[in-house]
Amino acid sequence: MGIRSYIQQDLQSTVYYGSNANRKLSIIVPPGQEAFTTVGTFTFTVPSGITEISAVCVGGGGGASACPGTSANSGGGGGGGGLSYGTFAVTPGETLTIIVGSGGAGGASGTTSGSNGGASIIRRGGTDLLSGNGGTGGTNTGTSAAGGTSTGTERDGGGGGGSGGAAQGNNGGGGGGGAAGYSGSGGNAGTTNTGVGSGGDGGGGGGGGGQSASGTQNNGGGGVGILGEGTSGSGGATGQPGTGGSGGSTGTSGGNGGTYGAGGGGKEDDTAGSGGNGAQGAVRIIWGPGRSYPSTNTGDL
Repeated sequence: MGIRSYIQQDLQSTVYYGSNANRKLSIIVPPGQEAFTTVGTFTFTVPSGITEISAVCVGGGGGASACPGTSANSGGGGGGGGLSYGTFAVTPGETLTIIVGSGGAGGASGTTSGSNGGASIIRRGGTDLLSGNGGTGGTNTGTSAAGGTSTGTERDGGGGGGSGGAAQGNNGGGGGGGAAGYSGSGGNAGTTNTGVGSGGDGGGGGGGGGQSASGTQNNGGGGVGILGEGTSGSGGATGQPGTGGSGGSTGTSGGNGGTYGAGGGGKEDDTAGSGGNGAQGAVRIIWGPGRSYPSTNTGDL
């Protein structure tokens, strides 16, 4: 029997065949995606015909503390942002709230602490379905700044951000923590005069920044990409930033963390100045047959 009719209904295409027009041959849901890479609060409306989406949320990195330049305290690096991903049911036409977390600002002067990074969230009503939480800002207290965590009621996986390098008296500044990976943590930052950042923990996370020395501050952490899990970034050597994981960017000059979600790095003790800024977070949603995080057809289509 030949095909009787072809009916296009919104985003679903159904082929009817034979003498019984109620017998369905196949249903095709075209793939789609939407990325939210500007800090703020937004609304996502589920497209017609879509009953399941997959998404990733990366929290913002913490900012580093400032350094007074008195040989008493170096700057402390900020922690990397957490990452949460999941695949879950939705209703066509429903609206979800999307929050993209900001990166924490570096401390401006003296011993001012860095600000915490903001959480990136997908929320239904009052329930956080996925949340990549922000990294903690660095301080001059000698305590490492914690990385952000990975939470949410629809969370299937993710990781925590790497810790920032602790401030030290008469020593190099702490590096920024690496952003979290899809199945492992971001790299922890280096501290003291010989501190080297560690690489992402095997799950596509960013590497931690190395400690700063001799006036340099190119020691932010490495960020993480939102197109799915890839290789992990490597930790920075002395005076060097961590590299990005899963397509994220390397920390930048001035100690800023790499996008998305890396912590900022601090200055060494003899150099007065502000701390590096943490990188902002991001949210990305995908849908269509056979597409799901962390790595199944997650690229741009």
